[in-house]
Amino acid sequence: MTNVDLTPMEHHWQTWLNWAATHDMQVPEDSAFLTARALVWTASEFVAVNVARDPARFAELIVSGDLLRPSANFNFAAQLDTLLNHVTDETQLASVLRQFRCIQMIRIIWRELANWASLSDTFIGLTTLADVCVQHALARLYAWHIAEYGVPNDTNGQPQSLVVLAMGKLGAGELNLSSDIDLIFAFPSHGEVSSGPRPLSSEQFFIRLSQRLIHVLDTQTADGFVFRVDTRLRPFGDSGPLVMSFDALEAYYQAQAREWERYAMIKARVIAGTPAATNELMAILNPFVYRRYLDFAAIASLRHLKKLIDRELQRKGLADNIKLGPGGIREIEFIGQAFQLIRGGREPELQVRPILTVLRLLGEKAILPMAAVNGLVAAYTFLRRLENRLQAWQDRQTHTLPIADNDRLRLAHSLGYDNWNACYNELQCHRELVQAQFDASIAEQLTTDQDCVVIDSSELWPIDSTPERAVVVLHQLGFNSDEALLIHTRLLQFEQLMARKGLSQRGRERLERLMPKLLHHLMQHNKNSVSQVLILERLLRVLEAITGRTAYLALLVERPEALKQLVRLCAMSPWFSERTARQPLLLDELLDPRRLFAPLRSAELERELTTLLATVAVDDLEQQMERLRQFAHGQCLRVAAADVTGVIPLMVVSDYLTDIAQVTVRHALRLAWNGLCDRYELPILNHGEFTPGFIIIGYGKFGGIELGYHSDLDLVFLYDETCCNAPPAFYLRLSQRFIHILTTPTYSGYLYEVDTRLRPDGNKGLIARTLDSFADYQLHEAWTWEHQALVRARAVVGDAQLITRFQAVRHTVLTQSRTANKLRTEVAAMRMKMRSALDRSTAEQFDLKQGAGGIADIEFMVQYAVLRWAATHSELTEWTDNIRLLATLEQLALLPSLAAAELTEAYKTLRTAYHSQALQDAPGVVKNDCLTAVRATVIAWWQHIMDDATD
Repeated sequence: MTNVDLTPMEHHWQTWLNWAATHDMQVPEDSAFLTARALVWTASEFVAVNVARDPARFAELIVSGDLLRPSANFNFAAQLDTLLNHVTDETQLASVLRQFRCIQMIRIIWRELANWASLSDTFIGLTTLADVCVQHALARLYAWHIAEYGVPNDTNGQPQSLVVLAMGKLGAGELNLSSDIDLIFAFPSHGEVSSGPRPLSSEQFFIRLSQRLIHVLDTQTADGFVFRVDTRLRPFGDSGPLVMSFDALEAYYQAQAREWERYAMIKARVIAGTPAATNELMAILNPFVYRRYLDFAAIASLRHLKKLIDRELQRKGLADNIKLGPGGIREIEFIGQAFQLIRGGREPELQVRPILTVLRLLGEKAILPMAAVNGLVAAYTFLRRLENRLQAWQDRQTHTLPIADNDRLRLAHSLGYDNWNACYNELQCHRELVQAQFDASIAEQLTTDQDCVVIDSSELWPIDSTPERAVVVLHQLGFNSDEALLIHTRLLQFEQLMARKGLSQRGRERLERLMPKLLHHLMQHNKNSVSQVLILERLLRVLEAITGRTAYLALLVERPEALKQLVRLCAMSPWFSERTARQPLLLDELLDPRRLFAPLRSAELERELTTLLATVAVDDLEQQMERLRQFAHGQCLRVAAADVTGVIPLMVVSDYLTDIAQVTVRHALRLAWNGLCDRYELPILNHGEFTPGFIIIGYGKFGGIELGYHSDLDLVFLYDETCCNAPPAFYLRLSQRFIHILTTPTYSGYLYEVDTRLRPDGNKGLIARTLDSFADYQLHEAWTWEHQALVRARAVVGDAQLITRFQAVRHTVLTQSRTANKLRTEVAAMRMKMRSALDRSTAEQFDLKQGAGGIADIEFMVQYAVLRWAATHSELTEWTDNIRLLATLEQLALLPSLAAAELTEAYKTLRTAYHSQALQDAPGVVKNDCLTAVRATVIAWWQHIMDDATD
């Protein structure tokens, strides 16, 4: 290549030098200025020509020091406001705006090409420049418009103003050097213009105002233009109204908007409008963009949009377009925004606009590998710097690499390369990385598994083959020939059901892609002890529940790992299919096996729930309740997945389930308190703070850290009104509100069932009692069975000092001296009474919990032993769970060593069976010939301890 011919550019510089000499302008002679000047005049004809055309502009930048000032510290608004002080009409307004834009573009381009500004600072400068020009132009046009036409009011007669929504690069704060600005115009509500010369609707007023604004910004004059304005992203595009009311926008985005418009709306930002109108509009748009569930339908939509772009590029021969071409800027944006659309509704921190911020968040969340994120960030930075230099040359909107050797060399030099080949090779490395990551994240995969059998969907789905042919095909695919006909019949029934439901075209297409994959994974369970027909039945129950929300079908199509786990877990337990059919949000948990089979403990649960609730408005109780349910149900699914696959043992299952309940209860109580604190003039509780003067006592399995999958929460509420001078009525309302938060069904169902009958006086008693009255009741009025229940009671959340006092009360009650024979008689009598009322055992089945030799027998023996010996062995009041109580009884030699060991193993065995039944969605009973040895052991020890014992 030859050297670049700079003679014309230097001629422009000499023109300015001549002007400077005649105006006594001191030309900077420091090396930084001289080096920067040479770089800028090499790379920007726009700067060189405009400096020569109006030398005073550049001189002002030097003298004021504005060339040295980063855009982040530059007051665009104040400078433009000063320039507009004496403007009185649109012609003057247009001229001043263009002059201001020109001098600021010279400053921004200088700093960019001289490498005095970071990419971020260039973005800030260009975006702020556009924001300020739009805002100041609109403010003056609005005032003139009102003077001419009157005041635009809403239906209540209140004045309203135009809201301007910036889209694309402007909305994201990433404007490039010669970008259009994409705008959507809106106004709050319909109404009439008052005090005007003639009748006019508010809509007509704002349409004319928007037209004037576009004209002032966009029209090419002798001074150039301010910004080219593109309004085609508005509803219905060019054929739609220029301005729409908020109601009309909401109706459009709810019913008629296309999927690509969600993608575009990610970057939407209000740049003009009152705060109230801004908040109202964003509240309308946000649910359209971000769905409450993980939305994998976005991938297919973005993939389709990318195909259209590729097709257009091929048609126009623009493969070297660094924005839209392979491995270009748009593909990086697609990667980030695909994950935003998928996860943004569930992870609000992803609801941000700048793509570099999005990419870094994806890395921090391990959604993308950090190495991939670093590569994408580097590629995006390089491509945007390249884009700026392409456009800095002539302030022309271009993204295509130059063809002429001289232009290529100039571009390479502006980026710091000695020659074009070095620059181009760097570009290609970045583009190849981007394209590879795009293909991995977005591009359609031809197969979901390397060993996946290709299933002829034309024969199996939609079903158009005879039963005989279907049986042959299914058998060839590896299905048991005895079940193939039943599978075909069930698929046919499901297809007919979908037809009756009127599945959308999109839903039918996704189902056609999903069913062969589902059958492939089902086939992998042909050696499973569970019938394939039964597994299919469970899977179809899930599909039936989610076909109305086809994004979940997309999730299973796009994420084969999720489909694989769904089939696997449904094969192991109907619990999964039943829960998922009722709450499709649980499908989200199947995406990452590392999370799915690794339940969290208390501290991790606390962090995750705090993050989940952090972005919900403090006054939005309904959404807070929904988030609590999403959290608890998703965490329980993870425990169950780890349970059925043998990752965690039985005793840890209950620990995990109890941790989930305890963390959820803690947050629910804080929500209940904060919802009442204003009314009673009490302080709002922040994260980590406890409710003053109030505690919740967990009884039964919650208190004993032995929760199961179907367990309700046995709770008692205690308070001390002297702690924060709150009246008793407050604590009663607090308890009721807390129960409401846990038990009221929302979209995701209820959180936990709550039983408060163990409180003093049962259902006849107050829902909340003072600790002193609770202590008095326990010491003087409580029945023996209530003291048995207290053995399993523990404070689960609340005021730390009050918890300590409760523990002292519990210790005092449990360590009372008792007559052994009387105690044994009362405990045994209560056990017989309970068995007669609750035991579901028959000649054919055994009740694991209430049957003779079952779980309750062991619990009663332990409770008897604690009450019998706690007076002399206070260590027995330390624990609330049966396993550790049995161990303590053994250590103290209060039970024979063999008794403690055998009852412990029996308890674990019975609870394992009980958990297993729960995961099969079966009642807590087994065939009568099951666990006979275990039951015999429990019965024998009952007779030894409770029937035949002597003092």
